[in-house]
Amino acid sequence: MIPLYKGRYVARPAVGAADLRAAQGLRSLCFGAAGGAHDIFDQTAMHVLVFDNTTGALVCTYRLALLSGRGIRDSYAAQFYDLDALESYEGPMLELGRFCIHPDWRDPDILRIAWGAMTAYVDATGVQLLFGCSSFAGTQTDPYLDSFALLKARHLAPKRWLPRVKAPDVFRYGVRLRRKPDVRKGNAGMPPLLRTYLMMGGWVSDHAVVDQQMGTLHVFTGLEIGAIPASRKRLLRALV
Repeated sequence: MIPLYKGRYVARPAVGAADLRAAQGLRSLCFGAAGGAHDIFDQTAMHVLVFDNTTGALVCTYRLALLSGRGIRDSYAAQFYDLDALESYEGPMLELGRFCIHPDWRDPDILRIAWGAMTAYVDATGVQLLFGCSSFAGTQTDPYLDSFALLKARHLAPKRWLPRVKAPDVFRYGVRLRRKPDVRKGNAGMPPLLRTYLMMGGWVSDHAVVDQQMGTLHVFTGLEIGAIPASRKRLLRALV
């Protein structure tokens, strides 16, 4: 992955221990100490950093892990979801993790360049499925009932790829939630990253994991590259 420039920002892969520490520091700020802490997945992932060129400030980071077939058992998401169905998925898969934007920065160009860099990597490696865990802040489900109802109504994974329950504490909204979604409230409650996935045709698990360590609720999220509408692909590639 080569550096990608957009306006005042540049996205580039991490180089060396100092970049990794910077990424972990931003994660700690965004997710709390648990989110910024080093874990075993940091050692094998590629970390992407987005900087403000005018100040040198790190404004966004995420990590990527290229996998295929049974290798999905070694993914971060596999700690929380039974992903046996995806072992038969044909083609390379890319796990996106620890995506965060500095809370003091609101510029939409940050998210655009982050996705542009990811698009360039997907095209270069022939990735067919992008996946990860999309997190809602906090561990209480009540604030997000319309969001979960909307996910159930419109965005559940195809049955052949549907992750099964593995974590001990889950909210099985796909089975238990009996609620007609308020679409406006449902969309407003979606995390920005998940909203972006869904706009491109992404799908989710039928349950949310209650992650006490991270202080979040998260859903497994998949995006099949071949299913992204052509208009969306053109917009993403225009950023590269």
